[in-house]
Amino acid sequence: PPPPPGGGGAGPGPAGDVAETGLQAGQLSCISFPPKEEEYLQQIVDCLPCILILGQDCNVKCQLLNLLLGVQVLPTTKLGSEESCKLRRLRFTYGTQTRVTLALPGQYELVHTLTAHQGNWETIPEEDLEVQEDSEDAAHVLAELEVTMHHALLQEVDIVVAPCQGLRPTVDVLGDLVNDFLPVIMYALHKDELSEREEQQLQEIRKYFSFPVFFFKVPKLEIIDSSIRRMESERSPLYRQLIDLGYLSSSHWNCGAPSQDTKPQSMLVEHSEKLRHLSTFSHQLLQTRLVEAAKALNSVHCHCLDIFINQAFDMQRDLQITPKRLEYTRKKENELFESLMNIANRKQEEMKDMIVETLNSMKEELLDDAANMEFKDVIVPENGEPVGTREIKCCIRQIQELIISRLNQAVANKLISSVDYLRESFVGTLERCLQSLEKSQDVSIHITSNYLKQILNAAYHVEVTFHSGSSVTRMLWEQIKQIIQRITWVSPPAITLEWKRKVAQEAIESLSASKLAKSICSQFRTRLNSSHEAFAASLRQLEAGHSGRLEKTEDLWLKVRKDHAPRLARLSLESRSLQDVLLHRKPKLGQELGRGQYGVVYLCDNWGGHFPCALKSVVPPDEKHWNDLALEFHYMRSLPKHERLVDLHGSVIDYNYGGGSSIAVLLIMERLHRDLYTGLKAGLALETRLQIALDVVEGIRFLHGQGLVHRDIKLKNVLLDKQNRAKITDLGFCKPEAMMSGSIVGTPIHMAPELFTGARPERLPVFDEECWQLMEACWDGDPSKRPLLGIVQPMLRGIMDRLCKSNSERLNRGLDDST
Repeated sequence: PPPPPGGGGAGPGPAGDVAETGLQAGQLSCISFPPKEEEYLQQIVDCLPCILILGQDCNVKCQLLNLLLGVQVLPTTKLGSEESCKLRRLRFTYGTQTRVTLALPGQYELVHTLTAHQGNWETIPEEDLEVQEDSEDAAHVLAELEVTMHHALLQEVDIVVAPCQGLRPTVDVLGDLVNDFLPVIMYALHKDELSEREEQQLQEIRKYFSFPVFFFKVPKLEIIDSSIRRMESERSPLYRQLIDLGYLSSSHWNCGAPSQDTKPQSMLVEHSEKLRHLSTFSHQLLQTRLVEAAKALNSVHCHCLDIFINQAFDMQRDLQITPKRLEYTRKKENELFESLMNIANRKQEEMKDMIVETLNSMKEELLDDAANMEFKDVIVPENGEPVGTREIKCCIRQIQELIISRLNQAVANKLISSVDYLRESFVGTLERCLQSLEKSQDVSIHITSNYLKQILNAAYHVEVTFHSGSSVTRMLWEQIKQIIQRITWVSPPAITLEWKRKVAQEAIESLSASKLAKSICSQFRTRLNSSHEAFAASLRQLEAGHSGRLEKTEDLWLKVRKDHAPRLARLSLESRSLQDVLLHRKPKLGQELGRGQYGVVYLCDNWGGHFPCALKSVVPPDEKHWNDLALEFHYMRSLPKHERLVDLHGSVIDYNYGGGSSIAVLLIMERLHRDLYTGLKAGLALETRLQIALDVVEGIRFLHGQGLVHRDIKLKNVLLDKQNRAKITDLGFCKPEAMMSGSIVGTPIHMAPELFTGARPERLPVFDEECWQLMEACWDGDPSKRPLLGIVQPMLRGIMDRLCKSNSERLNRGLDDST
């Protein structure tokens, strides 16, 4: 199957398009192949199968190779014992001529004269097979003997005979091999038991590699009766040792055919005539690798497709919600502004009263504080001597500041309490809404939010000063003038407690509460107006930025919906179909059950352990139908099993459909008794019909809960089992809302009448009143007025209970009367 479109970067293609929408880096990396899966799949594609022969000793390995090739190409009696053996690694490959060379594995041939080069041979000379003890060349020690032969088996697979344990540990040999080949491991045996060293070797292979092993006991020369041999094999110590090592299972027959499980099992074959099982064993092993590769490929396809579909949801939601957020923000800020202005207007009288009340309640305390206050930057003589005019002015100003600071605090608390009430009531939602708008714009400085904060904080910046009202200013200046005039005629006053109290007293009496309240509210309104205007201007700027972004988002949404997601869905369909055909083979078509708008439905007796099945054969006429079918398959495979939906067992793509003239997708599904159209023609009782309606509602509600809309509910797409319980099928028009274009779809003859003429069916006299009202509500021309299925379901159940209960009571009364 072809690789998925797009790479890991944000260049042209789906990944680049979606990157522009602000997809997180973690999600974006998932659109390309994860490195581990890519490396694994590349290895499956590039690596060829290879038979690796291990064994108890080198002699038995050579015997097994001779058995596989059917010729005595290796000596089996002249090789030394396992301790003294120096057998190098041997590799047998296909070639038109027989040839023997020394070569470094995967690199180059060595210029070396072999004994086999000196004359004709049938069996490779032993000198060429072993590493010479006096050899000092490291390359010569590591080299493998490569034998090229014209043999049918070698056309399909290379064969490697592992070197003796003394030269290279088996785990290292296998580790080198798995990088370039898909190994089929054979282990040659000739003894009745495994030695401790051999058990350790097998434990290491099992620890570091998960490959099953084909154990083959090379037969001895003497012939033993087959029935006796079968009895021995069942209770052989070798068999029990391999069970203890975890290679064999007592539930599997040790020398029979390989099991049909998905995961291949190791085998022990103790009879030469059963060596043919190696073909089945190898086929299962390699098929398992292909199935695992197809699963990995399909997993990546589905994961990427889900990312695109989720991104389509996010983009559609962004297109829908952003204008509403902008409108909500504008509306709520206006409400906030008007509420705060009302506070400013309403609070003026309250503030006047509050200022008078505060001054009256705090007067004595203020006078005492003024009398006891210590002046800053003014040196007051301790002996009560008079001070200059400049010091007098400074002391008066500090006394005024003391009074004003206390008054400021009281006024601010009054305003802030009102603003905090508004903050708690609806400002939180407004702030969160505004933050989400600014976040999607990626603005580092959130200007609009700052202006909103200024509106809310206007009350904190109101200040009461002695310049707040003109009358206050005049009175203060008059007071200062009088002091100055007195200074010119009399001695300057001494700064005593009485003088400080007198100044504070005059300052308090000179304050005009109404002027102060008016000034405070005027300040508040001025700040509110300026912040409100700034907020409106920045919101217009924010809206303009979003307008351009949403235009781009809509283009990308269309690309995802019409291009990227369908292409990935088709790849997902192909990889899943490859997996299914590898596991369960192509299904056999039975008799025709029916025909639909886009395909033919056949009976299928058995497939993948499911029986009986229905097989829907679809031949997509063009690219659009291919995309629709692929997305339908993805949605159906993604759905959890539900009793009100027809189960989809799998799919197979038939590239030779109709004699190779077209490509068909075979969808294998659960087989049911009949469809609702056939059931209604045959006649169904009222209770059964209402139960079917409830089943359909339950199925549709489940689809809606999964974010899917069916869009083609009709009689033929509702199937009934033998108990007349309904299941929904044919999700051909089923899509998530974010993937829908808004066009009218469905089978025209079954479409709701209002889609064409707005007409409604005629009400017959037999119609129940409650039923008719429910039908009318469901057919309302305004979709927003149609009842939700969560409301329809209990209404249907109530109608069913009422009608069916009354019918059963009438039937019981009739039976009682007859008796």
